[in-house]
Amino acid sequence: MRDYLEAVRSSALTRRTGRVTGISGNSIEASGPDATLGEVCEVVLPYPAAPLLAEVVGMRPGRVILMPYGDARGVGAGNEIVASGQPPGIAVGQALLGRVIDAFGLPLDGAPAPHTDSMRSLYAAPINPLSRPRIKDVLHTGVRAIDGLLPLGRGQRVGIFAGSGVGKSTLLGMLARDVQADVNVIALIGERGREVREFIESQLGPEGLRRSVVVVATSDQPALVRTRAAHAATAIAEYFREQGQQVLLMMDSITRFAMARREIGLAAGEPPTARGYTPSVFAELPALCERCGTIDTGGSITALYTVLVEGDDFNEPISDIVRATLDGHIMLSRDLAHEGHFPAIDVLQSSSRLASELASKQEREVMGAAVELLATYERNRQMVDMGAYRAGSNPALDRAIAAFPALRAVLRQPVQESSTRNDALDGLRRAIGTAA
Repeated sequence: MRDYLEAVRSSALTRRTGRVTGISGNSIEASGPDATLGEVCEVVLPYPAAPLLAEVVGMRPGRVILMPYGDARGVGAGNEIVASGQPPGIAVGQALLGRVIDAFGLPLDGAPAPHTDSMRSLYAAPINPLSRPRIKDVLHTGVRAIDGLLPLGRGQRVGIFAGSGVGKSTLLGMLARDVQADVNVIALIGERGREVREFIESQLGPEGLRRSVVVVATSDQPALVRTRAAHAATAIAEYFREQGQQVLLMMDSITRFAMARREIGLAAGEPPTARGYTPSVFAELPALCERCGTIDTGGSITALYTVLVEGDDFNEPISDIVRATLDGHIMLSRDLAHEGHFPAIDVLQSSSRLASELASKQEREVMGAAVELLATYERNRQMVDMGAYRAGSNPALDRAIAAFPALRAVLRQPVQESSTRNDALDGLRRAIGTAA
């Protein structure tokens, strides 16, 4: 009898319904249901089509604005809308490791659905700032340019800024294979469908996939699915962090997440601001990034967000807000890529805000000397390339010219080559020694 009573108590005895009154682009306007912002609803389509899931993204007097998770074709005026009473969530568990899933947790790799442990809300409560332990442990990435000159800590959040075709995905693949983390959660947001399999097979590889969860939302999917995938990947990373594991969250790219959020905001009636981005974009970006970091149980989420810089303008709105929010930035240079220098990390334009705390005094001296030599050479590069400089005129520049080839050799790294932080620092010491 107790089971029957529990079933009755947990059953919905009423239905909150509404009707479609209009469709504009990818948004649906309805009279009702009596739903809350963010609630998932079902749009009942003519038999035998399955209901279309949609999320409440805005409200107007007497009207509810929804955006569908799928193709809105087939939805017509008068279709019934039923509120589910459930906020967006994602199923999580250890079985997700080694799997490629979509924004709803459904498998894309052809294998059976993973057996998950529980459901998590896509939108976690903010962490109390005073409950975050300070970042003290270095994260070894296996990329010499980062380990040697831009050290990252476990729980740090860093942006990788670059224009299109400069090697962001290749760098992410190198990090996913060699980084010393328990779990990788990789979110491919707005990627071309062709590049997804290429990244998994060529860049990530079987070894990297074995300890990774890949969440995919391609560019042809609705804006709501793309934003959901970003939140789903973050929620999965939070689950593994709560198990006391060290998690690396990589999102490619947060710019496409912002573009999708702009599309949702405009559909909900928000006013456009800088470059058409709505105010909710600039509120949601920090909220998403702040979910990463350390917690007092010992787990951490180290986050790497790629930023697709429009027109190679590093001061466009999304680059500005992300750079101000995160704990460091790694700039990829198109000029270095054209020279065949990969990874094309411009160390002089990049910064890790925790470098001084993560590196010892001796390591900081090596890093400072290497950066000084590179900066001296770059300031005078045009004069050197033209042959206008005469050796002996400037002792500092003479040392920079002597050390530059060795420094570039340390910072250049083949895709399949693994390295350690000690290798990177030793290489920098030897390169600096050539300038003596």
